[in-house]
Amino acid sequence: MIRITQTLALSAIALSLAACNSSSERVEVGPVNPPVPPVAEAAELRVHHTSANAPAVNILANGEILAGLEGVDYQMSSPLLEVDAGTYAVAVDGILPGGETTTVIDEELTLDEGMRYDVFALGNLGAESPFEFGPFIIANEVSDVAAGEARIQVLHGAPVDVPVDVYLTAPGEDIVDGGAAFSLSYRDYTDQVEVAEGEYQVTLTVSGDASAVLFSSPTLELPAGADLMLVATLNIAANADNAPIALLVSDAEGASVVYSTTTGADVRVVHAAADVPPVDVYANEVTGDPAIAGLAFGEFTGYLNLPAADYDFLVTVADTTGVAVSQELTLVDGWQGSVFAAGELGNETLNLQAIEFDNRRVATEARVRLVHASPLAGDVDIYVTPTADFSDSAPAFDSVPFVADELVSTGNVALEAGTYFVTITPAGSTDAALGPLEIMVEAGGIYTAVAVGNDADTLGVILLDDLAVE
Repeated sequence: MIRITQTLALSAIALSLAACNSSSERVEVGPVNPPVPPVAEAAELRVHHTSANAPAVNILANGEILAGLEGVDYQMSSPLLEVDAGTYAVAVDGILPGGETTTVIDEELTLDEGMRYDVFALGNLGAESPFEFGPFIIANEVSDVAAGEARIQVLHGAPVDVPVDVYLTAPGEDIVDGGAAFSLSYRDYTDQVEVAEGEYQVTLTVSGDASAVLFSSPTLELPAGADLMLVATLNIAANADNAPIALLVSDAEGASVVYSTTTGADVRVVHAAADVPPVDVYANEVTGDPAIAGLAFGEFTGYLNLPAADYDFLVTVADTTGVAVSQELTLVDGWQGSVFAAGELGNETLNLQAIEFDNRRVATEARVRLVHASPLAGDVDIYVTPTADFSDSAPAFDSVPFVADELVSTGNVALEAGTYFVTITPAGSTDAALGPLEIMVEAGGIYTAVAVGNDADTLGVILLDDLAVE
């Protein structure tokens, strides 16, 4: 049997990045308790999901799901687990739409006493060598971190044929002055390296070209005793073309994602208020040319990348300067989402609302989501069926409310590739208010529909992402 205990009572890293990761802030790594030395005949095991297009996975040993290793998604790490030394049949099962699983990795793994094993699901599904999906293992002897020191190990885990130079400097220091600490190609990793506790900045550049910055961290505060695995992973959030790397930082409790300070946020604006004429959208003040001009009902912008900062979005009727509605929004590095003009001008419920979206594309599933922005529809049931006849089906979502000042989204729903019909009815009724809407979805696709309309003439859907009609 596998004996599993967590070896650290408190997290060695508290990055608080889900709500705050701007280019100016400091990321604190701590407080820290040093790892407890393993008992005799024990090994340490930690598993990392670092494949950008693979589904969430379960990790099994000898046919049983390990504690803490169920539903591990991209850029997540398990806690550091203590297990009996020995040989195990280790399987990684990808979770498919509907909850079924398929084995994507099946390996025999020998864990030696007094060793720590970091196991990575690396590469991309469908990719060819050397970027094919598979397991990758780093083994280190278990040892204490020296007093007054922090320990890091760095892996180049982004499946691209671009070697990188890794700089570890004081915050704001010119990286050229001290030279690169490491040079790594894909799947290369450093030894465990101890550094004095303190504040650092991690920078990754194209190898040999310090001006070609791929990643630049906010200030990282490394306290004494921190024992961290740093993995360069593909950024699948905002501004991925210009900020291609995000840093996965793992400790004994789990992991956090650090985005480059050059990432910014991707924002899309959707005009979903049927009784509002075309609008102009400004950021922070109504002066000069609007950021978005003449956006009509049913229209939406592409994603606009904005620096991480506090914003006040101001909406005016097109070609006027009187503010009809505004919304303050703090944008952080890595954020992706849409700002909806929703509600009704006639009854003074018009407002702006931001919804964050997970836009990761998964090779084994289509991701479908619906936003309820129709005042006319009220609470609704949503059916997703293989044919237009939904009479014998249960709703995929029931009693989804319309809330004027807090739009409701279904979030991502995983579907197999194929043809489906989406039908929206008043809650508890089988009379279709919208649809059946036929959609064809492909694995790896993102599909977003917005229910809109405040009367029979405007009731309909706005199709975004891969559903958008050119």
